[in-house]
Amino acid sequence: MTSPTPPAPAAGTPGGEPGSEFRKDMGPWANFALGFTYLSPVVSTYTLFGIAIVDGGPPMIWAFVLAGCGQFLVALIFGEIVAQYPIAGGVYPWARRLWGKRWAWMTGWVYMWALLVTITSVAYGAGPYIAILFGFDATVHTTVLCTAVLIVVAILINYLGTKALSAAAVIGFAGELIGALVVGIYLLATHRHHGIGVIFDTYGTEGDGSYLPAFLAAAIIGFYQYYGFEACGDTAEEVAHPGRVIPRAMRRTIYIGGAAATFTCMSLLLSVTDFNAVISGEVADPVVDVLYDAMGETGARLVMAVVLISFLSCTISLQAAAGRLIYSYARDEMIAGHRLLRRFAHARAVPGYALFVSAAVPLLIAFASLFSEDALTNIVSFAILGIYGSFQMVVLAALRARLKGWRPAGEFTLGRWGLPVNIGALAYGIFAIVNISWARSPEKPWYENWIVLLCGAVVVGTGVLYMFTTHHYGRGDAAAGDAVPKDKAEAVPKR
Repeated sequence: MTSPTPPAPAAGTPGGEPGSEFRKDMGPWANFALGFTYLSPVVSTYTLFGIAIVDGGPPMIWAFVLAGCGQFLVALIFGEIVAQYPIAGGVYPWARRLWGKRWAWMTGWVYMWALLVTITSVAYGAGPYIAILFGFDATVHTTVLCTAVLIVVAILINYLGTKALSAAAVIGFAGELIGALVVGIYLLATHRHHGIGVIFDTYGTEGDGSYLPAFLAAAIIGFYQYYGFEACGDTAEEVAHPGRVIPRAMRRTIYIGGAAATFTCMSLLLSVTDFNAVISGEVADPVVDVLYDAMGETGARLVMAVVLISFLSCTISLQAAAGRLIYSYARDEMIAGHRLLRRFAHARAVPGYALFVSAAVPLLIAFASLFSEDALTNIVSFAILGIYGSFQMVVLAALRARLKGWRPAGEFTLGRWGLPVNIGALAYGIFAIVNISWARSPEKPWYENWIVLLCGAVVVGTGVLYMFTTHHYGRGDAAAGDAVPKDKAEAVPKR
């Protein structure tokens, strides 16, 4: 059935928004590179490779396939939504139009905190590699200081504007490809110790029971890998023809990023000399061990420099996404301090104060991590929980709207496949959230064992309290809950 054409928004008003202050300085290639560097196959693999081997041995690589398939379904749903609502800020404005103000407020709140924590997790993961590059010991304190430096450098680049962000994304993309492909091929050619069959050898990580629990614990590496594609939509007001460009960029981010991450992980797995030493803890950082053995000190440090570019570009992309979310929130008067946070630096076309928050809060989280014994795992786990939670709030909102009559009317739609894909995306997301939150350390105090879920509960609880105390969710005149036709006979939602 052919749908009538919806009324076009006013000039310069994407999706019916007030006139956008952003400039369309981001091309299709840079938009894809932004999502790719946020997803970052090198960052995720290098950060969690050792942890995943300890938990599940070499078969942990199958987590990339599991998470890739699930998140591809989510990316398809997001593509439909952003094609119809190409608005800066991503999941918050999407949830606002699909469901309403309250749901959108909570979605944005959860996503905001998840992004801010993810910024910390990426910068924190770079600490040991910075230490190797510059030749000092990677203690807890030096790691936190390196985290702070990386966050500050990233925000300075973000302040330069969209063109600088685009350039950083493209440079980061090149660094990612070098780190993933060139290093991977070199390792396979000169330092291969195992055949392909090693990806089926658990090395006893399952103990006396089933391997499934061990694999699900190790799957954190896959869950951490496959998000970032939504950043393509966070900058929707800075891209020409976003309804065509952004859904395609999201899918390419999954295809190419997933393939690069899987290849990076495979090249490292086949190059590990002794898996038993890694699993026992004798080798604390197998990535560094492999690089030093294969390339020597000089070669390893050169790789660290390339890896550092990947970590920096990923941090830049994350800050860009967080800053635009906070700005979108403030533009709709949805948060305290909105008058300040919605201020725009027109000379550089960036939301300056919102970007400042995207650096200040991660810095505070980094220094607070000094009080945690297992800081990296806890930070990463909460980041994944928050991102997946906010993603599924949008997926659920899309499913609800679809069942109530919403028919995507943008330049990218799934047609009759929309409903089954939507259901599959929601099922995968719920499974991932349960797995991430599951307590797996009965020997630890209960509050440490459930730290990820407790942090999630604190974020949601404070969000609910804030929302109903301040009533900011009711402010602003941006469209809300208009995806579902008021008259069920209408085939196309109003903007």
